[in-house]
Amino acid sequence: MSKLREQMREDMRLNGLAKKTQESYILAVKVLSSHYSRSPDKVSEEEVRKFFLNLIDVKKLSKSSIKIYHYGIKFFYEKTLSRKWNIFNIIRSRKKEQLPIVLNFTEIKKVFSFIKKPTYRMCLILIYSCGLRLSECTNLKVENVDGERKQLRILGKGDKIRYVPIPDRTLTLLRQYWRIDGQRIWLFPLPKSNKSKPMNNRSLQIAFKDALKQSRVLKKATIHTLRHSYATHLLENGVNLRVIQDILGHKSPSTTLKYTHLTKKNMLVFNTAINKLMSHLKL
Repeated sequence: MSKLREQMREDMRLNGLAKKTQESYILAVKVLSSHYSRSPDKVSEEEVRKFFLNLIDVKKLSKSSIKIYHYGIKFFYEKTLSRKWNIFNIIRSRKKEQLPIVLNFTEIKKVFSFIKKPTYRMCLILIYSCGLRLSECTNLKVENVDGERKQLRILGKGDKIRYVPIPDRTLTLLRQYWRIDGQRIWLFPLPKSNKSKPMNNRSLQIAFKDALKQSRVLKKATIHTLRHSYATHLLENGVNLRVIQDILGHKSPSTTLKYTHLTKKNMLVFNTAINKLMSHLKL
């Protein structure tokens, strides 16, 4: 499907989709094509229907994985082939909404104390203190750090650029880290690549998981938990929700609003109010 693949790539570029999204969509269509051992433009709507049933019932893929297949294959048929099929209106792959896990500052310090490698430690500090996504941090170049203005230039989801403030203490630590071995393009380079490639996300995830285990913090935290914790801690300290939305790079305010349910101050206000309201109850 080389010609079709190139046409789909062009359509996605025209649609403004990020490179990572493009690759995911191309792979989804490729899996569909391999499933039926023929070009995807020769696959019928009923066959697409059976393909998704196979993903759900046989392969038992997660809802997030189904979502990628759904959007990728839908884009191919609706945008590239101009086929409006009802099957894409039937598929529902929404995940069950859950409140994120949050670590308090004491727990974060405890986990960080078990990260011994300076590169890993500095990267995790930057993720927490600037509210970054994992890939946003590991793909930072030295040129993205503006020490004078105390901010980072971040290339986020959908290739959208935003500027994030760097706390004074983090900037001091970053300068100390730079002095260890400062001649490089990537802020956090892959050690065995002669600094020509960025750090591998997986290696940092393993290091964090090991540190979490050693710290005996029992919450099911991941590196992304640091971003959730950052947003929650800012809210608890009175930072405006709209400002936090911009810093995190959220499209919708509703995405940021979930953190209001996690703050200690909000729970304190609620507990005070509910206790006052119920104080006169009698059996």
